[in-house]
Amino acid sequence: MASAVYSVHNLFAVPAHEEREFPVTNLVSQNNAGQAAAEAQGGPYIDLDQQLQVTARKIESANDSREIVGSSQALREVLDQVRTVAITDSTVLIEGETGTGKEVIASAVHAYSNRRNRPFVKLNCAAIPLELLESELFGHEKGAFTGAVAQRMGRFEAANGGTLFLDEIGDIPLGLQTKLLRVLQEQEFERLGSTYTRRVDVRIVAATNQDLVSLVAQKQFRMDLYYRLNVFPITVPPLRLRLNDIPLLVAHFVRKFNERMSKQISKIPRRAMDALMHYSWPGNIRELQNFVERAVILTNGDVLQMPPLPSRTLLRTAPVTLKEAERDLILKALEESNWVVSGAAARLGMARTTLISKMQKRGLSRDLSQGRFAE
Repeated sequence: MASAVYSVHNLFAVPAHEEREFPVTNLVSQNNAGQAAAEAQGGPYIDLDQQLQVTARKIESANDSREIVGSSQALREVLDQVRTVAITDSTVLIEGETGTGKEVIASAVHAYSNRRNRPFVKLNCAAIPLELLESELFGHEKGAFTGAVAQRMGRFEAANGGTLFLDEIGDIPLGLQTKLLRVLQEQEFERLGSTYTRRVDVRIVAATNQDLVSLVAQKQFRMDLYYRLNVFPITVPPLRLRLNDIPLLVAHFVRKFNERMSKQISKIPRRAMDALMHYSWPGNIRELQNFVERAVILTNGDVLQMPPLPSRTLLRTAPVTLKEAERDLILKALEESNWVVSGAAARLGMARTTLISKMQKRGLSRDLSQGRFAE
């Protein structure tokens, strides 16, 4: 097949005797030196178990963050930011698309912090009815409102001494934002139905998939609260900007569902993995995990039997950052030149060595389909 992009509908119609496979316990090499060593051992892959051991050593002090899977440059930059801010008590605002793993990053911030042995309390602000959200945050006294039959502690009190993770922070109503701002600034509040002021020591980590700046402009989010939350912003990259992490994520999920479903899947068709690398994953890691789970359910033997990918790819209409825009342009030029670097460099009007450097920095490679890109 000449094209670098395979037809999803024809991908799984290959006769069984023609299908090539590689072990789940292997991962594509991500640099030329590692790839050369892997090829010397019989193929352009490295052992996944060894990779997981390296990852575990890097994050051995963080309990929940062991679920952070990947070694792409984009992910390493995020983890560097996590380690930098975790040792402080500063407020962290985690931004990113739905399904990118913002809660896992929040858990890592807590796990690396000096509060790691204290509570890590989570609240999805979009999942709580608006009339109950204030009670969930601050608690209430008996009789404070209809149905308040007993005194109840809120999430701020429960997280005292530890970390409170407020997911979907953009969904907090304006009236409640004022009270939240006060807690963030003064570390004090009153339960509903009480005049007694309680003080807490809580580190706030918030997350959102919304553009809070736009919400501020639309007067749906308080500007002062935004700046109070945006002390240390961390942007979690979408899966399409972490292409090199897909093989490891797939292997990780296969192993996870093997254990859950008592299966022994050990291999994945090479072409199938290549198709996964060319899909845009609009639902990000959550979509990939659900897809792999479905594939494991459908598999009876030791070779993963993948269902067809969605026939349409939901691409975003515009890049979010200048870094994403550059990466998209490079990726488009590489695909148009069939991943011949010199051809892509000519399209982009830059030197071949400059393009290779940018590819390595952005985590772009064609390792899965052809072992290494053409120069």
